[in-house]
Amino acid sequence: MRGVKAVARTFAFTALLFLAGCGRTPAPPPPRSPVMKPETPAIVQTGALVLRGRARDVGPEEIATKEMQDLFATMIATMRAAPGVGLAAPQIGVPLRVIVLEDRADLMTKLTPEERIDRERTAFGPRVFVNPVLRAVGEETRTFFEGCLSVSGYVALVERAAEVEVTGKDEHGVAQTWRVRGWPARILQHEVDHVDGTLYVDRMLTRSFTTADHARALYAGKPVAEVKRMLGL
Repeated sequence: MRGVKAVARTFAFTALLFLAGCGRTPAPPPPRSPVMKPETPAIVQTGALVLRGRARDVGPEEIATKEMQDLFATMIATMRAAPGVGLAAPQIGVPLRVIVLEDRADLMTKLTPEERIDRERTAFGPRVFVNPVLRAVGEETRTFFEGCLSVSGYVALVERAAEVEVTGKDEHGVAQTWRVRGWPARILQHEVDHVDGTLYVDRMLTRSFTTADHARALYAGKPVAEVKRMLGL
């Protein structure tokens, strides 16, 4: 498990002579606190066995440890650096049932207002789920292109439940439940799949599998129904 790298800054102070008429030497400024910067390890790519096994549960006594808190920080930093909207611990080589997710407004700038509405994509801040348990709510499904940081450079159409509920512990060990639909529901399903050893390629409509570059060139701005017709689906 890789943790947080402390970047310590030290300061050298010049000795000061007593000034005429002054009874003391000016005190040096207090040292600054060390700047803590999480590491951003390489994201594991498909083919690695860590992506294909069920990750182990995290014990409640582990959540508050420095090692686990470092893992949460590292995962969020790695997700943001990628950039991505979700990350599971196995994607950085750690076989634990931990996922993080976040969707920011700046990640949606290439979408039209109509696309954002169709995908039900809304911004939300960073969330951490330890030992997530997910269930679909209702039978409605939606199909959209989906990519993965561990299958770099490719996307495919994936059918997912439109609404889900996930339960688990947060980064402080407090029980939480999140019921959500649209794009956040898709992210949750994708990441919970990861801790079960499943990739989106196991669920994709195989005829739609393509490079991200081809998807942008051929399908950008087109509704999914039209893309499916183009592909004979």
